[in-house]
Amino acid sequence: MLQSMRSAAKYVWIILIVAFVGGFLLVETSGLLNRDVVTSNTAIAEVNGEDILATEYFRAVQLREQQESQRLGRGLTLDERQQLEQAVFDDLVNDRLVRQELDRRGIQVTDAEIIAAAQTSPPPELLQNPELQTDGQFDPEKYRRFLANPAAKAQGILQYLEAYYRSEIPKQKLFAQVASDVYASDARLWALWQDTHDSARVTYAAFRPELIPDSAVKVSDADVSAYYERNRKTFERPGRAVVSLVAIPRTVTAEDSTAARQRAQALRDEIAAGAKFEDVARRESADSASGAQGGDLGRGPRGRFVPEFEAAAYALQPGQLSQPVATPFGYHVIRVDAKNGDTLAVRHILVRIGQSDSTAARTDRAADALAKDAAAAEDPKKFDAAAAKYNLPKTQVVAIEKEPLTANGRYVPSVSAWAFGGAKVGESSDLFDAPEAYYLARLDSLTPGGAQPLAEVRDEILRRLQREKKLELLLPRAQEFAAAARTKGFEAAAQATKGVELGTTPMFTRTSLVPGLGQFTAAHGAAFGVPVNQISAPVISRDAVVVLRVDQRVNADKGAWQAQKTQQRRQITQALRQSRVREYLSSLRESAKLEDNRKDVLAAQRAQSAG
Repeated sequence: MLQSMRSAAKYVWIILIVAFVGGFLLVETSGLLNRDVVTSNTAIAEVNGEDILATEYFRAVQLREQQESQRLGRGLTLDERQQLEQAVFDDLVNDRLVRQELDRRGIQVTDAEIIAAAQTSPPPELLQNPELQTDGQFDPEKYRRFLANPAAKAQGILQYLEAYYRSEIPKQKLFAQVASDVYASDARLWALWQDTHDSARVTYAAFRPELIPDSAVKVSDADVSAYYERNRKTFERPGRAVVSLVAIPRTVTAEDSTAARQRAQALRDEIAAGAKFEDVARRESADSASGAQGGDLGRGPRGRFVPEFEAAAYALQPGQLSQPVATPFGYHVIRVDAKNGDTLAVRHILVRIGQSDSTAARTDRAADALAKDAAAAEDPKKFDAAAAKYNLPKTQVVAIEKEPLTANGRYVPSVSAWAFGGAKVGESSDLFDAPEAYYLARLDSLTPGGAQPLAEVRDEILRRLQREKKLELLLPRAQEFAAAARTKGFEAAAQATKGVELGTTPMFTRTSLVPGLGQFTAAHGAAFGVPVNQISAPVISRDAVVVLRVDQRVNADKGAWQAQKTQQRRQITQALRQSRVREYLSSLRESAKLEDNRKDVLAAQRAQSAG
């Protein structure tokens, strides 16, 4: 079989054409790699002395972007592209680190291992191929017939499988070595079960820092400086940009809504005339996620959908088509596949309400005129003049590096990535296209990220230290309360204590977010360590000193735990192994000598383009 894999070398499977040939040619011929700036030997990064070439990086980015654009059915925003570029970079770095570790450990793969894996463990893209499935599940027999078909050899698939397993099997061997000693003992499994199945209800008295005035605590400059030095890494901040933003909304008219409804009706009529619902959904639905699954929204109870959709769906009988249903998302054609009480299996086709061609053309012209008037990096005032000329309100918002921008509760695509992608203060952006509007931005200020100086975080540190000192001052007061509660009763002691906050919780587990007590605090531990009807000693929590009385506790059922222990061990062991591998990769990354040249290379490209 391995010889068959190799004999197909003159053929290239279509996936490999895109990945390793077409992607490279597209990058080269598109001008993305300007030969005056980036040559075939230019390194985008260096990992322990081994280069990652810029050509490899850009090729991988373009391939991933093509795949994502195809999946989404649209081009990527700058925010999405920025996240994609980082993911590609991380993958390339991790690949170098893993291959270096494989060499260090002498881990290899044999031909026999490749053949066995190819026959029994297909890669994910083949597992998910509908042609190799029966009733939605991977069919091993179909897969074996597929491998035996001469077409698999002719199309280069056997060659692809050899390359895939020659890369993947050594990695799996490495990860198996790394996680070989992972084992979930009975004691650990029982403790994890208890965390989510033991429950308690308590009455608590909380002494909050607000009871102590700021004047009663003294925090010295030395205290602040020492705290800063101990916790310097926690004060690292991302970059911050202030941008001015104007928008030209894509106003939808009554005629646009009518057109969308008519389109939904036409799709319904097509299905009613005999077209397959699933095929029409894949072809037409604006909900790309469910559309790829033939419009399938799954099976579930009430409460999954907006009221308009849910009312229409529950009024249908299995197999029945709805008339177009209007919701805030657009118009839907709905079909119920199965109905059992309040549980529905339902599909839909979504037609969004968008601008008609004529309305969109007017909006496009207005947006182009705005961009033309505002575009002048050397004259920021033109941005203000253009906004005033077209009577568009200007909003000033803060963008955070590597985070999408929101303005007035709405996501604004690409602006944040543009602001931190080499734009200069005073510069106006290109037009950014979103479903609801065109956006134009001006960069008003830019603050680099990194460790914040002590002067910038001094007040924050001061508040933290004041809170800690106030909690220490409250401890004697809480101790007096606990003593009184043991003699007079909890509620009586609370009535006699000024400023105490008294509350009773619902039943909660060790992992619950508890009103008044928070989550994963010392008070949680006390609730499960103090006997029922007993009063705890004061515990210092994050934002209070707490004394509590355990009113009720229900311990986990050990029999129920024993009944599911095998399945739990399998799940926990898998999770622990995955966690160990992630920690291992993180450790490799932290100890590596990594030189990241992306900013320099991209800056050089921008400078060359501008010239």
